[in-house]
Amino acid sequence: MSTTPCKKITTEYQLSPGNFDVVEGSTRTSATVRSTMRGSIMHHKIIRHDGTSLCTKHTFEELEDIENERRKILKRVELPAWKIILYKSGTCINGLLLDPLIHITVHIYIGIRVYARLADEAAQGFEFLEKSNIGVLGGFLSFFLVLFVNQANTRFLEMYGFSKAASGRTQDVAGMASTMLPPQLAEQLIRHMNAAQIAGYVGLGHVYSEKHFFDHYNREWNLLTDNEMMQLLAFDMDNGSDVLKELCTWCQRDVGVAKKLGHIDSMEACELHTRIVAFRAAMDGIYDYCDQPPHFFYIHFLCLLSAFYLPIFAIDQAYRSGWGANSSLGIEFLNGIIVLLQCVFCVGLRLLGQKMVDPYGDDLEDLSVKTYVETTLHICNIIFTTTGSYMNDQLSKAATEPTQDISTSGVQNDEVTYNCNNEVKGIFSKTPSIRWKK
Repeated sequence: MSTTPCKKITTEYQLSPGNFDVVEGSTRTSATVRSTMRGSIMHHKIIRHDGTSLCTKHTFEELEDIENERRKILKRVELPAWKIILYKSGTCINGLLLDPLIHITVHIYIGIRVYARLADEAAQGFEFLEKSNIGVLGGFLSFFLVLFVNQANTRFLEMYGFSKAASGRTQDVAGMASTMLPPQLAEQLIRHMNAAQIAGYVGLGHVYSEKHFFDHYNREWNLLTDNEMMQLLAFDMDNGSDVLKELCTWCQRDVGVAKKLGHIDSMEACELHTRIVAFRAAMDGIYDYCDQPPHFFYIHFLCLLSAFYLPIFAIDQAYRSGWGANSSLGIEFLNGIIVLLQCVFCVGLRLLGQKMVDPYGDDLEDLSVKTYVETTLHICNIIFTTTGSYMNDQLSKAATEPTQDISTSGVQNDEVTYNCNNEVKGIFSKTPSIRWKK
């Protein structure tokens, strides 16, 4: 089966009073067309909980660099402990260094110890610490922090499962379509399924944009035709699941027309519909989790509790390290390490939980969306282009012997193809002009 070179959208919409005019000869992609209608895509920067900046719209090259670093980090978990400690990227070090609560707590401890060195005896205001039990508060805080991290980790793994389920259902549809449907209709269904998956990630509104993410794969794999892209201009792919739902509907209509034309029976159509609906449910699960993060009340409670506990803990440890001539440099240093480790424990657990809240950002710890998309495209390409064994070739030749034609509206079922508007058009081609694969 021959392929045609990848091509770009060849029409451009320009805003004019009352309607849109078409300018021929343009090579701008869909996101550029859409930016003419809604304003250009802005590159906003957001300061995250760990002090680093989040760029909401990355170029594909930037996404590729982030993805490569993610895949390297995933392989580090099997390294020896001494090698793991030496790494800085993908660790908690940056977040801890930029967190103001740690600096405040450590400075409180150092300030009290400097005063203790200069004073002959402890100040009267610190006597209450001998009767207090700060460990009780620390125990409660540790419980809530561990509970928060456990919930965030469960949420993270479930969203990972949704992403892999969406990829799996796309491959299921590709396998069933390539064996049940005529090549051109199977190809159309596979194209729409892969486009729906990519559009779903773009619609999350995070770092994956239509301009830099969807259009790249659309050009490389020819997922959607020019006319199909124009039909999607009514939706904003960068915000919401509208395009995802639209493409899923196209897939279901592809199956419906294949059944009407006699290519598949009711049971086979039901199986395909089941996979498509399961794919949509998996993507909806991602949107549901992103729409409802952990309660802000809970995270604010943890931050407030930490902000009170860590300074009090630093004061307590500084008081217990001795005063004046009774001060010991060794005890001071040891208690200072204990204060620092307590800060690392409390702040580190909170940062870890917040890191896992949104797995579809540009953190190095986030899910490898780019890998999932490219793996799905690659496997679907293998499924669609496989020639099978020698026995399969012989059986295929026997199955394609002339038989009685099933007609729809006076057109033979072998010579009908279906577009995304549920219209019958043209003659089925053995070498379609639009290829979804490379």
